Amino acid sequence: MRYVAPTREALDRSVLTSPPLSDWADFAPLLRAADWPEVDGLNTLWPDGARHRFVAQDKALLADGLHYEQRIADRGAIATRPANWHDLFNAFVWLRYGAIKRALNARQVAEIAIMGPRERSRPQCALTHFDEAGLVVTLHDGDMLDAWNAHDWHRLFWVHRHAWLSGGARVDVFGHALLEHALTPGKLLVGKALVVMGKDDAVARCAEAIASGAILNDPLELRPLPVSGVPGWHADTSNESFYKESPCFQPLREGRTYPAPL
Repeated sequence: MRYVAPTREALDRSVLTSPPLSDWADFAPLLRAADWPEVDGLNTLWPDGARHRFVAQDKALLADGLHYEQRIADRGAIATRPANWHDLFNAFVWLRYGAIKRALNARQVAEIAIMGPRERSRPQCALTHFDEAGLVVTLHDGDMLDAWNAHDWHRLFWVHRHAWLSGGARVDVFGHALLEHALTPGKLLVGKALVVMGKDDAVARCAEAIASGAILNDPLELRPLPVSGVPGWHADTSNESFYKESPCFQPLREGRTYPAPL
């Protein structure tokens, strides 16, 4: 079933005080305000010298006939629907994680040149899945990776609870659709993760690996992570039974394996 986000008027703004949306506190005024931010207002948030701009998506824009990704590559124009949560979060991600966004766009355009605008390759599917629901996860403990490989969610989140709470394990939410889903209180969130072991520059490492074509060549490279299990990200993470009973914690599918982390 297609997700329908709450209207701006009906939004329970308490969701903005809990992860993952609390991690976007620098954009909180744009989320809390009664009125939608204007596209021109979003453009004031770019750093000096940025070549990209948000452009209102309307009939006049779409009349250029360009693919969404091609328009970004050729003109630096990011089509943005006004009064739309999905596109607003996409704008936030561009502003915070521009290096990854640029790497994804370059890869998408290269695939379009091969596949044409109507067909989609396995790399395009992987790139899109990460763009919409991506997570960058930093781990420092090999046992946590082993638990994740086995879908031992109790061990990953409960036994290693202190690591998540102390910063020994970290999640950066990249996917703008995942952020949109977080607007619904209590919703169980599952993302598509890239994992980096033992490094503090995880986001930069992912951007470099995506740009080089070393990763995201197949959707199966992405690791599902029920991110609502991160301690403090859901109201029930203080209950051990949550990790054994919640439907978001699925067992490992027979034969499923994951690539080595970055």
